[in-house]
Amino acid sequence: MTQADVFRALADPTRRAVYERLAGGEMSVAALTAGLDVSQPAVSQHLAALKAAGLVDERREGRKVFYRIEPAGLAPLLDWLGRHRAFWPERIERLRSVLKEMDQ
Repeated sequence: MTQADVFRALADPTRRAVYERLAGGEMSVAALTAGLDVSQPAVSQHLAALKAAGLVDERREGRKVFYRIEPAGLAPLLDWLGRHRAFWPERIERLRSVLKEMDQ
């Protein structure tokens, strides 16, 4: 998956909520739906988008489907953050300087 796929999938607040709930462990669609103010078909669509982006995986047990986070799916996001990490220390120092000036 590409960085764009991961960012697009996580851009939606409901998808992020589903993903964050799965951080606690594997869950069925019914369990995910119970904790959200969203219909079961909508949760299923969000899970499909997360799966297409490589962020979640599924396991079938009879008629039930269980979803879990796929940690490797975050690799494109981590790569992107790693490339931009070098800029943060300098910008934080600039912010500190601006805030000090504002206090004076």
